[in-house]
Amino acid sequence: MSRSIVIRNARIMTMEGPMIERGAVRIAEGRLIEVSSRTEPDHDNDEDALVIEADGRLLTPGLIDPHTHLGIDEEGVGWEGDDYNETSEPVTPHLRALDGIYSFDRGFAEAAEAGITTVQVLPGSANVIGGLMCCLKVLPGALLEEMLMLHPSGLKMALGENPKKYHGAAAGRAPLTRMGIAGLIREQFVKAAIYMQEREAAGAAQAGRDLRMEALVLALQRRIPVRVHAHRADDIETAVRIGKEFGLDLTVEHATEGRRLAHLLAKNGVDCCIGPTLSSRSKVELREMGWETYAALHEAGVRISFTTDHPVLPIQYLPMSAGLAVRAGLSAEAAWRGLTLNAARHLRLSERTGSLKPGKDADLVLWDGDPVTEGGQAELTIAGGRITFDSSK
Repeated sequence: MSRSIVIRNARIMTMEGPMIERGAVRIAEGRLIEVSSRTEPDHDNDEDALVIEADGRLLTPGLIDPHTHLGIDEEGVGWEGDDYNETSEPVTPHLRALDGIYSFDRGFAEAAEAGITTVQVLPGSANVIGGLMCCLKVLPGALLEEMLMLHPSGLKMALGENPKKYHGAAAGRAPLTRMGIAGLIREQFVKAAIYMQEREAAGAAQAGRDLRMEALVLALQRRIPVRVHAHRADDIETAVRIGKEFGLDLTVEHATEGRRLAHLLAKNGVDCCIGPTLSSRSKVELREMGWETYAALHEAGVRISFTTDHPVLPIQYLPMSAGLAVRAGLSAEAAWRGLTLNAARHLRLSERTGSLKPGKDADLVLWDGDPVTEGGQAELTIAGGRITFDSSK
């Protein structure tokens, strides 16, 4: 059983209501037990509780990066740590990011140092349908089974330049065009719908299994979202079109040109995880990359979150990315929501994390200043009730 923790005299940003200018939280067994405006919460029955004096510093929910390749595209290892793109064929829905993650990747420790407590790990974007993803609690040094929050948390698909390059240009096979990419996706979902009907008719016990089709059926039944890598406006529009055609629970990942069709995304209720914008325009699809995209989508009514796409951008630059979006016109409140509660909603995990509320996971960060508006740094990071980073040690 983990030790109980009390943090008192903190300025608390709950994301569930107004700022608590001077309050306290109590943590037990990995959960938030109390979040209150009292400076001294009850812990009389727990004499061994660790009491932390915040002295007026900012306490927030832990940050969330909904789109990473942590542990599956390791840093400083080269090809041996590159396990996120299975480019032997363009359609691999049955693959699981979970099976490629090295939980001792140094990126997890760097995430904790930046105040990040939850991440989603996705397959890469070389394949048209890349496989299943998972959500992890950031617990540096822990085994993967301890970190696992949700699996599968979505199905990865990719439109545009990457599948064309890795399969058409490099391997001389389909897809060579954007038409080819969309055609492959439709073909696979039609096959999955037929597979689902045949299994229902025959009875699951009598029918053979097809792991590829099973992954696609999860998406068709809206049991998991489909997360589509799309930068250009035409690819984003194709994603929305296919999502409506098959009734998918859809999110757009990157959304570099999203501002060009912000109202379409808002009208269709499509969440967007934007970024990484703190990077070079390394390919054609990134020509229109700009910090104004965040504010444009938010103002149109799109629910946004931030991604580093780690290791494309090192994960510790997640809060800096939010700060730069604020400089370009996004409100600080919207930036904080994009780092916390909106990111949790993007992952379908808002019942567990993303805000400070009794009953939720104890994911929180004590800062020496606001990281979004003041460049503050994490002093203490707690994930699932465990101290994962302490700047004093």
